[in-house]
Amino acid sequence: MSGTPSTRNAERTGEETTQEKGERGAEGKADRKTRVTVLVALAANLIIAAAKAVGGLLAGSPALLSEAAHSVADSLNEVFLLAALRRSRRPADRRHPFGYGKERFFWSLLAAVGIFVMGGCFSVFQGVEALRSGADEKMSGYVAGLIVLGVSFLAEGASLLRALHQVRGQGGAAAGLRDPALRTVVAEDGTAVLGVTLAAVGMALHMVTGQVVWEASASLAIGALLVFVAYRLGREARDQLIGEAADPETGSRIRALLDAQPEIDSVEALFTMKMGLESALVAARIDLVPGMDSERVEDVAVRIKRSIAGVVPEADQIFLDVTDRRAREAAESPAATGERGGV
Repeated sequence: MSGTPSTRNAERTGEETTQEKGERGAEGKADRKTRVTVLVALAANLIIAAAKAVGGLLAGSPALLSEAAHSVADSLNEVFLLAALRRSRRPADRRHPFGYGKERFFWSLLAAVGIFVMGGCFSVFQGVEALRSGADEKMSGYVAGLIVLGVSFLAEGASLLRALHQVRGQGGAAAGLRDPALRTVVAEDGTAVLGVTLAAVGMALHMVTGQVVWEASASLAIGALLVFVAYRLGREARDQLIGEAADPETGSRIRALLDAQPEIDSVEALFTMKMGLESALVAARIDLVPGMDSERVEDVAVRIKRSIAGVVPEADQIFLDVTDRRAREAAESPAATGERGGV
């Protein structure tokens, strides 16, 4: 019973329904909103990076130069996220039969690496250099630098509010932050607002006390913050790339649905894996009640698959391995094994 029926059941039957078309349209609309959010963040970061770099060079400020590197890293990451949005929506083909949904996770991983290398490491380097050799104090340049940081705070804050507004519009943090592109923008903008605040405090204390240690400490703190954020984003992207299971609630709903089917004697195993933002693979090994012929088995399997797709819309790849536990146990019994060995 586990051969031909389970192979046929692995194929998803039927044309695309009106509900599925509506879901694809909603996903496309969410992607367009995310693209606008990323473009807003990119424009803000490009302008701010140039302003911070000029201000940092004029003032000789390590904290401001660290923030300039932070903004450059964020700008490059936004380019990665735009690539993720475009490439992850490509349809499945022969080489990638499950589609390109995991492209979203790959580019998010590159963004995390960019934050770590270009932002975190450079900021730590600036802080260490400032402690080792000091920094040239140019008070007029520092005033200009603080003005740049003030403008940067407003721009980064506006970009963060835009991203948080989209998160709320997509069902709150639990649902909205599932999108790695949107999650990365929120993390970048939130870190940028905190980083600008640290840089401003460090510069102000340097101006008041004349001690570069304050600004160097701010630069080191910015670096540590960026390394931590990069680690968290990278870990999440890694988990999704290597095959993260669907959330426990989704798995519980699928198992409850299978357990409720009168034709299923037991659910031997259930596996899920995220294939993209709104795509998941479901594979189940089920033991049917005895006495069913192959045609009935196939009809039941198709109905069960449609039920799963109705309960979990993102489950667009569903595989059922139909087994007969009693026949398998009989075949694996010592008596049966001995008979085969005797032959």
